[in-house]
Amino acid sequence: MHVTAPRSRSRLAAFCVAALLAVGSQPLWAAHGYALWGDLKYPQGFAHFDYVNPQAPQGGELRLVSNQRVSTFDKYNPFTIRGSAPAYLAGLMFDTLLTSSLDETASAYGLLAGDVAVAPDGLSVTFKLRPEARFHNGDPVLAADVRHSYETLIGPHTMPAYKTLLEDVAGLDVIDERTVRFRFKRPNRELPLTVGAIPIFSRQWGMENGKPKPFDQVVMDIPIGSGRYRIGPVSFGRDITYLRDPNYWGRDLNVKRGTDNFDRITVKIYKDNTARLEGFKAGEYDLMQVFSAGDWARRVNGKRFDSGELVKGVFPHRLPSGFQSYVLNTRNPKLADARVREALGLALDYEWMNRQMFYNSYQRVSGLFGNTDCETRGTPSAEELALLDPWRGKVPDAVFGPMAVPPRTDGDSSLRANLRRARTLLEEAGWRVRDGALRNAQGQAMELEYLDSREGGVRTVAPWIRNLQKLGIRLNFRSVDFALYQQRLDRFDYEIISIAFPGTNNPGQEYLDMFGSKAADVEGSGNFAGVRSPAVDALVRRMTSARSKAELLPACHALERVIAHSHYLIPQWTVSEHRMAYNAARLDKPRQMPPYTQAETWAISTWWARR
Repeated sequence: MHVTAPRSRSRLAAFCVAALLAVGSQPLWAAHGYALWGDLKYPQGFAHFDYVNPQAPQGGELRLVSNQRVSTFDKYNPFTIRGSAPAYLAGLMFDTLLTSSLDETASAYGLLAGDVAVAPDGLSVTFKLRPEARFHNGDPVLAADVRHSYETLIGPHTMPAYKTLLEDVAGLDVIDERTVRFRFKRPNRELPLTVGAIPIFSRQWGMENGKPKPFDQVVMDIPIGSGRYRIGPVSFGRDITYLRDPNYWGRDLNVKRGTDNFDRITVKIYKDNTARLEGFKAGEYDLMQVFSAGDWARRVNGKRFDSGELVKGVFPHRLPSGFQSYVLNTRNPKLADARVREALGLALDYEWMNRQMFYNSYQRVSGLFGNTDCETRGTPSAEELALLDPWRGKVPDAVFGPMAVPPRTDGDSSLRANLRRARTLLEEAGWRVRDGALRNAQGQAMELEYLDSREGGVRTVAPWIRNLQKLGIRLNFRSVDFALYQQRLDRFDYEIISIAFPGTNNPGQEYLDMFGSKAADVEGSGNFAGVRSPAVDALVRRMTSARSKAELLPACHALERVIAHSHYLIPQWTVSEHRMAYNAARLDKPRQMPPYTQAETWAISTWWARR
């Protein structure tokens, strides 16, 4: 979805598009920001974002809760693979070259960088740093720090997602003390936003006796970032407090006006969801986003709600629905056949679950790009077929027909019919019921494990377990502590898990991390399903190289068809609004939530404390 720009902004957008399409070799210093399709909403010199209160009072404390399923944290470095960092640390302590607006889908404006320029051939982007930008230790933010941050993030000790996201970056050149140029391997309109969003940290972070430590040994060293907040008091296992820096270098920037209004942000840690909920009802912290329909309907209540101190708020949004799913690990031989994976999905009775367990409050996830322009329906267009035809015989035949939709059990459909179809698919794949269990030709029983880090998760899996038993399949629920769960995810040591994948209006390089063949063998990557498909790789490349929305959409649709018809994922459920309870006696907020943000992000960045 797009924000309609006023006429003056349309002229600016037209200029940006013309610059990108022009023939030449020199970059144009033209932009205070960058938009994927050239449609910046805010003009040069804008006063503040529309969704903030520029007169919001400064001060007070915001008390949050960590939704991480860990009992504490064991590092201050949020970028390395091992260990757990405190919640919200990366966003509060590290500034980026550009900062996104919350009422646009693919635009960002200068933060550390005052100017951003994309070369006419699309093969580089140049950032000029603001001379006033400073790290927490008072050092200026220089081009050498940007290069250090980039090279560290693609190094051997960081989360693999950075390497994947930055795979098409050929390198970084330091032009002068405050100017850097990222070079790209191929034109990719998304890359200026991608490199503009990497966190920038000081070269002095992790120095020991004048020499830098290996980044995986930078564990409890206090981060040296340039963000609005620093680490304050810490009580391990209980809470961490971030203190607003009164000397923050960017406090007067238009992109920061009306934001970061709290002097203190304290993040409390609870051992489980029940403790978190009871802590909120007791007034121990100020807001919580509620994801459980049962909690929202039956347990988010009490005396403080009756008095009006605590309030339940429902905030509609225009975010992509995402694709929260059961993920089937195709690295496991039992799950390598798409017919088996489809059969498992046919045993999930979502309509019954929504009625009996979710208070009819959810909608079924459908595909990768729900609630966006990329959402796929019907049969392939001529443009989609042109992308898919080279892969005939290497992708499911169903890809060339109607878009896959999750099976239903209402109306003319029924669970019984779905299970009959599932049995047929399993027999075609060589699995038949013998001696009370579904077995293959070697006599191996179909026994699978669902891995979770929440004991309460068995409640939503139990109906599926019962239905699978009717097919002779045994699905075991295994709950482990979060640290072990994360280790097993990093090593792909599981058969079935549940992942809430975020959606996007502008899909790109991140899909190589989620579905790219190279990521399938990289420990800690986001390719949880183990997808290894040249067709998928090629279609993601077509998305990232799209020069216009007209080129992007067919590639999105083709990719969505291949993933959906391959049954790597069993779609779960989503909701089209944010449900958040908050302490109205302590907090105040702008009149309206911007459409493209999470409720917690909106609260942290733009709410303020009541006087």
